[in-house]
Amino acid sequence: MRHHGYKQNNTFKRYKRHYTGFKDRLETLATSKGIYRSRRGIFMGVCRGLAEYFNFSVFWLRTITLVLFLFTGFWPVGVMYIVAGLIVKMEPVSPLRDESDQEFYDTYTHSKQSAVQRIKRKLENIERRIQRMEHTVTSREFDWK
Repeated sequence: MRHHGYKQNNTFKRYKRHYTGFKDRLETLATSKGIYRSRRGIFMGVCRGLAEYFNFSVFWLRTITLVLFLFTGFWPVGVMYIVAGLIVKMEPVSPLRDESDQEFYDTYTHSKQSAVQRIKRKLENIERRIQRMEHTVTSREFDWK
């Protein structure tokens, strides 16, 4: 009985470790390598985004996807396509110039609230700097005669 419980626990840990590794690999593929869903795609932009990333013809990738969809049925290809559409981020509206733009875009796509808080802090900092400048300019030292 005890051995059986240990075996179940060990099996659970092995599956959990396998799932975590798969999840990490999927997250790496979806974020760090620059794979995005295209904004100009037909349905969710997955095929166009993959074609642009791998420098492959969009027509042929869509054709291969459609053929696989027809021959395997909805279950494998259709579900994988929808999951890819939900996991992979939408491409940025404007091109990213440097790593700070990439970092901001990643934080915005993962947590919109934290991105809004970040923008709010920047604007508050700018407002404080403007108030200091106004205070300096309107002080008694600068008397307009």
